[in-house]
Amino acid sequence: MPQENAASIHAKPVTNTSKSIFIIGILFFIFGFVTWVNSTLIPYLQIACELDTSQAVWVTFAFYISYAVMAFPSSWVIEKVGFKNGMMYGLIVMAIGALIFIPAANARTFGLFLTGLFVIGIGLALLQTASNPYITILGPIESAAKRISIMGVCNKSAGAIAPLIMGAILLKDTNGFEASLATLNDVDKAAKLDALAHQVIMPYIVLAIVLAALAIMVRFSSLPDINSEEETNEVSTKDKRSIFAHTYLFLGFIALFLYVGVEVMAGDIIQVYGKEIGIPLDIAKHFTTYTMIAMLVSYLLGIALIPKYIKQEKALRIAAILGVIFSLGAIFTSGYTSILFIALLGFANAPVWPALWPLAIDGLGKHLKTGAALLIVGISGGAILPKIWAVLGEHVGLQQAFWILIPCYLFIFYFAVAGNRVGKKVS
Repeated sequence: MPQENAASIHAKPVTNTSKSIFIIGILFFIFGFVTWVNSTLIPYLQIACELDTSQAVWVTFAFYISYAVMAFPSSWVIEKVGFKNGMMYGLIVMAIGALIFIPAANARTFGLFLTGLFVIGIGLALLQTASNPYITILGPIESAAKRISIMGVCNKSAGAIAPLIMGAILLKDTNGFEASLATLNDVDKAAKLDALAHQVIMPYIVLAIVLAALAIMVRFSSLPDINSEEETNEVSTKDKRSIFAHTYLFLGFIALFLYVGVEVMAGDIIQVYGKEIGIPLDIAKHFTTYTMIAMLVSYLLGIALIPKYIKQEKALRIAAILGVIFSLGAIFTSGYTSILFIALLGFANAPVWPALWPLAIDGLGKHLKTGAALLIVGISGGAILPKIWAVLGEHVGLQQAFWILIPCYLFIFYFAVAGNRVGKKVS
């Protein structure tokens, strides 16, 4: 899931940068862990709540749709309480969402699980809106890119670890478990599924405790309590045009919407897809980690090459082209080779967010806050596209449903080549 917010704030750099970066780095690690653990929850809840693939994908929908709901309200909350308190409240809301998993597991009710995920997503949207701008003030503005890169590494590292930990807890010996279910009567089967559902309780209690502890840590930390945000985009500060005149912003919104959708499909859907094509879930539960490793490698490569050797626009074009190539590979190959191409989409996806975002908000001036909030709404693409893929897969097969990826990457390519300049006023 995306982890940077390009809205900038103008403030004096924090003196004790190392300690502050460490604290924010922990938060970015939490972003990654909470986001990508969904890849394990999908097949887990599919078994525990007896769901088909289309139903199980509601996990990503409930989680990512919260960004559409909370993007603009988050900006209002931060304006009222400040960034530091916004982080604290976001963590508290996430802890409440984690605790909802207790009654959900006891009742083995999928709707309650989705409610918990939605609440976690609401808290995460608030947390990200509050904490993302902080990284730009934790030191000189000239080194902000380096600090953002460190946060990205924290985020993607957590994304690689989360499926390994939760997969070991929730998806242990699933093949034997599912085989045993077929031999049981309805009463014994229900009891066995209830026991499986209860396995999620302790991990989410631990998660709630960690989130609450982090909220306390942030509240009493030395992080500066910045209460106002000043837009520093000077290209169009005197531009009197309506936000609707900035066509490239709305094209960027569409590109970001599509990008988050394909990113979530590569990370969260890969386990379900692996199971559906006959790969044992005991093996498939590790596939998300492979996608995250591919993203991490690409992210580190981008740190070394962009913008010193490759411009952002070119990096975005290359990413889109690789996305098309890897998508076709996933469609026209089979078995583990197809899985490999899905995982490689992580390599193609990693440069998109940091390259796309600045192109979409460049020159907005007084509309910067509104434009940034609009782009946050675009994260809801992670809710919509996987659901479309699952529904389409019921009719044409899950592998053929990956054709949905092709137009997404083609639009991102268009934005990189021309769309980022449509309606942009030349200074």
